Amino acid sequence: MGELASPSQLRMAFVRWALVTVPLVVLLGIASRQLSGPAAGNLWFDALQKPDLMPPGWTFGVIWTVLYVLMGLSVAMIIGARGARGRGMALAFFAAQFALNLAWSPIFFAAHKVVAGFAVIVVLFVLAAITSALFARIRSIAGLLLLPYLLWLIYAGFLNFEIMQLNPDAETLVPGRSATQITL
Repeated sequence: MGELASPSQLRMAFVRWALVTVPLVVLLGIASRQLSGPAAGNLWFDALQKPDLMPPGWTFGVIWTVLYVLMGLSVAMIIGARGARGRGMALAFFAAQFALNLAWSPIFFAAHKVVAGFAVIVVLFVLAAITSALFARIRSIAGLLLLPYLLWLIYAGFLNFEIMQLNPDAETLVPGRSATQITL
């Protein structure tokens, strides 16, 4: 009787954590995007030249929702793995990469910082890859659940890089709300 918890107790712990982490991750992702200004009708983004492989706008909301659900499930598995070696470090890396994830939309869409947005995605990918590896050491499925996210980050990085290349003047393309132009 060296067992700490039965399989059914472990499943219920996962379900309880997932009921918290999935909505929390999804809502924080939505909040980050909302703080960045309206997606539809963003004059600055609409004025940018887009790469040929840019998907329709609606796909981003669908894809990010799925990715956030997978992240929430993945982190719920790790939170529920109490006593697992490396759990604290894995959760710290998750928090760091998730904070960068949430920072990208305000940097790119609100501040119009295309180059900084690309730098964030590069660092974000590295942190997310480390997170996935650390999660996989604790629960292999938790690491695997982050693979679609890693693939999407590669694609998002490509799109950000292409926008950066196509729009070297992106930061000044449309004046910000606080900018004034006075003609005398």
